[in-house]
Amino acid sequence: MIDVERILVVGLPLPELVAYLEDFGHAEEWDPGTVSCVRLDDGPVRAGARWRNTSVFRGRTTDLEYRLDVREPARLRFVGENRTVTAVDDLRFTADGNGTRLTYRASLTFHGVAKLATPFLRGEFERLADGVATRLPAAAAAKGT
Repeated sequence: MIDVERILVVGLPLPELVAYLEDFGHAEEWDPGTVSCVRLDDGPVRAGARWRNTSVFRGRTTDLEYRLDVREPARLRFVGENRTVTAVDDLRFTADGNGTRLTYRASLTFHGVAKLATPFLRGEFERLADGVATRLPAAAAAKGT
């Protein structure tokens, strides 16, 4: 398993940041690996909502189906799966002045033969997490204005 975590402060009040991030389709704006992220169901975003996320990683395109697994006032958890990997994005929010402190944790568990590559991929995922930490605050603030 690979775990990466970043703590960042975003210049949006907690409810606005949660509202922005609960729509995983916005990952196109803040996740440097995401090429597209399309909602697979209709209606308001709620626990169980699903998206197809297409990402590029190490030059390869991959699709994961994500679902919003936990939706609480100060926590969101998305679980993405395909045959090769299970990805969990766990986002926890705390009010911080006029903004929000976000603890972003991504965990990846590889399946089958892909497990063998786990030790060699940590650095790549650390760089992706750095990209999220850079892009997410600006993307969320732009949506909040």
